[in-house]
Amino acid sequence: MERRQPHSKRTLKAPLIVYEKRLEMIEELLAQLQELANQGSIIVVEGKRDIMALKSLGLNGDFRLATHHSLINFCEDIAKSDQKAVILTDWDRRGNLLASKLIENLQSLGSNPETRLRDLIVSLVQKEIKDVESLPSYVRKLRDITKATDVNDTFR
Repeated sequence: MERRQPHSKRTLKAPLIVYEKRLEMIEELLAQLQELANQGSIIVVEGKRDIMALKSLGLNGDFRLATHHSLINFCEDIAKSDQKAVILTDWDRRGNLLASKLIENLQSLGSNPETRLRDLIVSLVQKEIKDVESLPSYVRKLRDITKATDVNDTFR
């Protein structure tokens, strides 16, 4: 009798190639995020769990919590630091509002925050997850799907 794997091809909502491509793109975006961190950029998140999630994905850098200070003072400190700010807030209503306010305040102070990575991550995952904190489990899920369904590929 044939044993079904947890994510067999018959239970996937899309062709396997879609999951493989999505995983590849997310891993590339995470690599770009790490590169920005290596160059001294500040990664702006909402909470401590977001930092733990990013660290669990292997990211290291200068993480700052936008929710633990006055937004004006927070943005002034970042603008004074002459470091690039990478906005990586959640993509729920609260996170989108915070991102908008951060962008507006930083730009008014002459700083041009990096928002492209957040936008690309959101476009890849927004129907599946709604926050930074869920990224590690989502990446794990994609890795499980692509490995579990591709039994001929033993080198992943």
